[in-house]
Amino acid sequence: MNKLSVVIVSYNVRRFVEQCLDSVRKASEGLDVEVFVVDNASSDDTVEVIPRRYPWVRFIANADNLGFARANNIAIRQAVGEYVLLLNPDTIVARETLRQAVDFMDGHPKAGGAGVRMHNADGTLAPESRRAIPTPWVSCLKMLGFTRRYYMSHLSWDEPGRIEVISGAFCLLRRKALDEIGLLDEDFFMYGEDIDLSFRLLKGGWENWYLPLDIIHFKGESTQKSTFRYVHVFYQAMLIFFRKHYSHLSVFYTLPVKLAIYFRAAIALTDIIRKKLHL
Repeated sequence: MNKLSVVIVSYNVRRFVEQCLDSVRKASEGLDVEVFVVDNASSDDTVEVIPRRYPWVRFIANADNLGFARANNIAIRQAVGEYVLLLNPDTIVARETLRQAVDFMDGHPKAGGAGVRMHNADGTLAPESRRAIPTPWVSCLKMLGFTRRYYMSHLSWDEPGRIEVISGAFCLLRRKALDEIGLLDEDFFMYGEDIDLSFRLLKGGWENWYLPLDIIHFKGESTQKSTFRYVHVFYQAMLIFFRKHYSHLSVFYTLPVKLAIYFRAAIALTDIIRKKLHL
């Protein structure tokens, strides 16, 4: 059994995949690591270039774009690591991050998953490094602009801390925990699957942790956020999560959140239309 299985899902981001793999190779020194790249039918030269330049990578080429959750699950089912790391292609991993993260998990047997300190491309800290479960109350606060609870701003950036949601950009998972709670929910095409998985870890009695270990995340580089498809997929994911975990609540609690989701989606679509029409 390998110590760590790294899974990277790619879609038309060959340049970022190479950059990510270069950082993973350096950060893997001293660890027994296997690396998967699952390509979701990219139209660039990813399928030709990555297997040739990185022969040590287990490359899986999907004939269609299966989405983030299904693509990850394909590799997870083949992986043999004690830990599985879901890693975005638009990331750079610091040299000590993988080893220290694995050491932490070894020393904390109740930790089902861990995320890290993510830096944006401009060097600023990414608040989504630590997040709370978007309960109806937390979701309403966030949509009204009160984000302190959602981003767990009370936590120190420089100390390990218990969190609720681990970002899918760097999501280190204990294989034993995955075997218990199941893999990513494939109802989520993209977005929301990390929140759902994190919630299921907590429900299963596992702990989720934030670790002050560094990566750079070129947030948004692997997706086109100014498209109708993005808006549809993103807000649909919010609705899927809400229906899955909170449908038992009364309309008094659920209706405001659903209305807020539709309202935010409408605003996003209107903004896209305005930009396309140059209004």
